[in-house]
Amino acid sequence: MVARTPEIIRYRHWLNDKYGLAFPNYEAMRAWSARDLDAFWRSIWDYFDLTSPTPFRAVLERRKMPDAVWFPGASVNYAQQVLRHVDAADRAGLPAIISSGESGAISETSWPALRDKVAALALHLKARGVRPGDRVAAYLPNIPETIVAFLATASIGAVWSLCAPDMAAPAVLDRFRQIEPKVLIGCDGVTYAGRAHDRRATMDELLRALPSVEHVIIHGRAETLRPGEVQLASILAAPNPAIESFAPEWVPFDHPLWVVYSSGTTGLPKPIVHGHGGVILIGLVLTALHNDIGCSYAAESFGERFHWYSTTGWVMWNCQVGGLLNGTTVCIFDGSPGGTKDNPDWTTLWRFAAAAKATFFGAGAAYFASCMKAEIDLAQVGDLSNIRALGSTGSPLSQDVQEWFNDRFRRISAPGSEAAEMWWANISGGTDMVYAFVAGNRALPQIPGTLQCLALGCAVEAFDESGDGVIGEVGELVCTEPLPSMPLYFWNDPDGARYRASYFETYPENFAGSGRGPVWRHGDWIRINPDGTCIIYGRSDATINRHGLRMGTSELYSAIEALPEVMDSLVVDLEYLGRESYMPLFVVLRDGHPFDDAMKAKLNAAIAKSLSPRFLPSEIIAVAEIPRTLSGKKQELPIKKLLLGHPVEKVINKDAMANPDCLGWYIAFAEKYLASRPAA
Repeated sequence: MVARTPEIIRYRHWLNDKYGLAFPNYEAMRAWSARDLDAFWRSIWDYFDLTSPTPFRAVLERRKMPDAVWFPGASVNYAQQVLRHVDAADRAGLPAIISSGESGAISETSWPALRDKVAALALHLKARGVRPGDRVAAYLPNIPETIVAFLATASIGAVWSLCAPDMAAPAVLDRFRQIEPKVLIGCDGVTYAGRAHDRRATMDELLRALPSVEHVIIHGRAETLRPGEVQLASILAAPNPAIESFAPEWVPFDHPLWVVYSSGTTGLPKPIVHGHGGVILIGLVLTALHNDIGCSYAAESFGERFHWYSTTGWVMWNCQVGGLLNGTTVCIFDGSPGGTKDNPDWTTLWRFAAAAKATFFGAGAAYFASCMKAEIDLAQVGDLSNIRALGSTGSPLSQDVQEWFNDRFRRISAPGSEAAEMWWANISGGTDMVYAFVAGNRALPQIPGTLQCLALGCAVEAFDESGDGVIGEVGELVCTEPLPSMPLYFWNDPDGARYRASYFETYPENFAGSGRGPVWRHGDWIRINPDGTCIIYGRSDATINRHGLRMGTSELYSAIEALPEVMDSLVVDLEYLGRESYMPLFVVLRDGHPFDDAMKAKLNAAIAKSLSPRFLPSEIIAVAEIPRTLSGKKQELPIKKLLLGHPVEKVINKDAMANPDCLGWYIAFAEKYLASRPAA
């Protein structure tokens, strides 16, 4: 692909031409964007030519976290922003979606076909009584029909929520029960790692436990339908003259778009509600400016093909679909990225990228590490010459992995081409605000092992233990100003208490007499270097993060402590730059039950059944006691810090422990573990 001007440079020049704003460098522009929120977010609205049939009276009417009020009076619709590109993209001969799976077959969905299918399903939902604010829950894999279902739901103002079909029924119900969906769209089966997995029994279990569901749509074979169910394919294919006149409904800027879930260390997963307008703005900034996936209004960048491997249970699915917001073709893959157990193959996604002519290839950091360990040969997967950018997130990407891929792309690329000097869009953010706090910038230098910059609009700092911002030191990642895509609220949290406790409890208003706050605490360790680059060092809390998929420890405890043999348990997930992820599970068994391979298999089976095989521990260790505070709380974070090498006197107060005598065992275990690990 011919080299072009990075979109973020186009935007910087546009700011100068449009508003007379001249910045000497990116950090100066970024600092302005985080300081003058009204001017910055208005500029994003104008740069991407967003429209509203009703005027807005302000950009940011209430500058406060939480409960900021953005663009009051404006009317938008996520699906409208996507479908506005149909005619221009179709004239250019561009597909909307390129998809594949483990069979290797490639299919394309044109922009007009996407529009018609969205209209067909939207009209069906409306005919079944679905109204703005009703919830449509989906249990679907990463296929074009899932994107269609989401856009159809959004187009009529209903609220979307999605779980991946590799999640077991208890984990799905922990999420969907909270939102009481009116419609459930599910699948009768999926294929993963070469094996077919029937999902009818799971669907039946979901329906028995979700009495709010009035209508069921199934993606699958007609013969698997139960009475009252409708096949998704028949809806999408049914002739309907109303399709031609269908248009998405305008909704207020802060109308709920979807409910996504982010698990903490206690309680049910957090049902996070984001709004149409905030997600549109953030999606355009992340996709076009930071990931440099082009803008449909610039002719030379028309024709991008964006792939980011994700399951439908990860927020990167939402970010992948966000490519459609600016007319980009999205390339989606459903299935295992690493082949089968008997025939591992880490070239699967690369072969798909070659066949799809992807220009941007993204995946979790763990995927790239697996490819390096398998020593894949990129020269044997097909033509990768279109790829000009790699994206990584989910966990820290180590320097050696990044350098390994840089070397491989140099070997297969023409000297001087963009692929020969591969650019990495390493990002780090979260489900919580469906954005990246730390992101890529094609116009900046790259240092393997670091993230290039703080993202536009983000007032991010690293706080030390006193709540002071530090540079060049590891601290808590915080955001001191609101973003349009921060949660509107949590579902079933009428007074906002759970929302505030999740992000603003550590640094409330005027914390430690600072005169600042409330401040968003994200739960990551970050170091912001003097040159503006950043390093993410993993979670600062006890949440499990397996290759970018987050799960609350409480959900895992519920799964294994339901077994009669288990008295108590504790799990920690270690992800740290330069070290392989390690998640040990400590269990206390009842007297008389041996800790053997059969017991380990039973524990693993309980986790796989209730949660997902993705959350199986790296190791299971039998212990005498689980360390607890005087109030009975499991001391997950102190044990995690011990295993990361923090001094014991700085992470655990023995006087606050209910059982301090057990601490010696964990200290010895941590010393042995650290001695066995390579230096970071």
